[in-house]
Order: sequence, then C-alpha cells, then structure tokens
Amino acid sequence: MSVPRHPLQASARASEAGDGSALVVVVATEGSTYVRQGAMAVFAADDAQTGWLSGGCLEPEIARRARHAVAAGHLDAMDIDTRDDEDLLAGSAVGCRGRLHLALLPLDRLTGWSHLVQAWWQGAGVLSLRLTADGGVSADVGSLRNAWTLPVAGAATVGVAGELTLPPPPRVAIFGAGPETPMLVTWLRQLGWHVTVVERRARWIPDDDMADDWRIRSPQEALQALHPAPDAALVMHHHFEHDRETLVALANTAIPFIGLLGPVRRREDLLRVIPSRLHAVLLARLRSPIGMKLGGQGPEAIALSIAAQLQAWHHGEPA
Repeated sequence: MSVPRHPLQASARASEAGDGSALVVVVATEGSTYVRQGAMAVFAADDAQTGWLSGGCLEPEIARRARHAVAAGHLDAMDIDTRDDEDLLAGSAVGCRGRLHLALLPLDRLTGWSHLVQAWWQGAGVLSLRLTADGGVSADVGSLRNAWTLPVAGAATVGVAGELTLPPPPRVAIFGAGPETPMLVTWLRQLGWHVTVVERRARWIPDDDMADDWRIRSPQEALQALHPAPDAALVMHHHFEHDRETLVALANTAIPFIGLLGPVRRREDLLRVIPSRLHAVLLARLRSPIGMKLGGQGPEAIALSIAAQLQAWHHGEPA
C-alpha cells in the first residue's frame, strides 16, 4: 500500500512494524458526538496520531489509555460521556453532548491484522470486527478470517464486547492526471476513497505514489483490469480525443457516476462525435460539468468542487 491515509491503512502498517501502536475503535455512540460507530484512530508510541475521535478535546486521555493498553498487551474499553448538565453549568463541558464507547486494541498482539486490512482496502469484502467480554477478538474479510485472545484490562470502565462492520472503501477512477489531479487525489484519499489514476501521457506521470493504483493503459484496458469496478469515474484529460475515447469506454460499463470536466459546450461537442446509440446509457449517469458551484478558479478550486460533489453523491446528499 502507499502512504496511509485511512486509519485502517495506518493500523496495517503499525501491525507489521510492531511499533507499539494501538487501534481505537468507536463501538457505539449516543447523542451528539464528533464521530459515529465505526470511526477509528491509531495512536503510536511516539504520540503520532492517524484519525480523530473528537475535535481534539478527548484525544489526550484516549492516547494515555492506548499507551497503557499497548504496554500491558491487553484489550481495553472506555466510555466517554459528555452529556452531564453539571459539566455544562460548571463551564467544564467539552462541547458535544454525547457518549462514546471505545475499544482499544494493541496492534502488536494482532498477528495477521495487516493481511485482513489489505484485503479490505482492495475490495475483497466487508470488514467485520467482533469483541467478546472474555477478550476474544475476531475479524474477517471475504474468505479471510483471523482470531485472537487478549487479556482484558482491569481498568476497563465498560464491557469490551461489541461488533461492527465496515463496507469496503468507495473507489474512484480518474482518467487524466492534469493540474487538478494531484490535489484531488490527496483530498479523496484523506476522505477514505481508494483512488486509481489512468494516464498514458508521460509528462503527467509523477515520480511518487500519488494514487493507490496507477494504470498506464488505455481507458478500455484499464477498465477491463479494474476489479472490483470503481463506484465513480472522472474524465479530466484536458484533451478532447482522450476524453472522447474514455466516455465511449465508460458508456459500456455499469459505473453509476461519471463526471466530465469542462463546460457545457465541450460536453455537447463530445456527444456529437460519440455514437448516438451510446447517448442514452451515458447521459443517465453523466455529471457535466463536474463539480459543485463553490466559487473560485484554478486547479485548487476545481479539485475542491469535484471532491465535494463526489463526497456528497457517495453519502446520498444533494449536490
């Protein structure tokens, strides 16, 4: 995997390295909380942190408990309840009025954890994680399964039992590595998207591992090789013929979200040179011009508008 963005990716690397990190999982919530069930964060021995469980107000105590769980090699659980009216009246409330039920897992004790995470990231299936009161931890992704037994911390403030499932990360294929693409890839990866970039032009091929997957192939070849298929595709070559070729290839797929960069006039010009028999199946899924109207100009503003629209669509929000 490339540079970790999702806390689960960071947990996989930490598990392989045996670097004394803990994975903290939100097992359940009540009321108003910064995150919901399934949120995660990784706390490293050097105080580095990937992912957030609050606006920063709760992390110091969680980090302290995480370090203790790693040092003792045990499974811990804690309840953080900020719903008390007395805290509000006394001026010591942290802001949110809710409850977090957290499980703290020492990654050094979860041999094989990284294989499960890598399978999940590659789309092998839902990640299911189960915790039992006697310290049992089990996880499975597709046909892969692993189980561990850890001692339970005596300081656990609540029962450690819980269960959660995480769907595979949403996947997007970006056709065209133009000026907007590096920033767009960065934002989407930070939002938890698995990102593939398809580009054949040498001038746009970066030296680093900008995306999770890089395909120096034609659009047709790349789409045939992508498994599982992406949830969304973005067409943004800044090159008329490359965009035409890509739209034709995408018309023959079932990808539900197809975004096209450029003004309405360019879309109409492209449709004139695309076989008319493909228009209906393409237009039903085409978002053009791609991006929400946020204002501004230049690659940064364009990348932000595209990321916002894609994120809204994925979560069922109006864009």
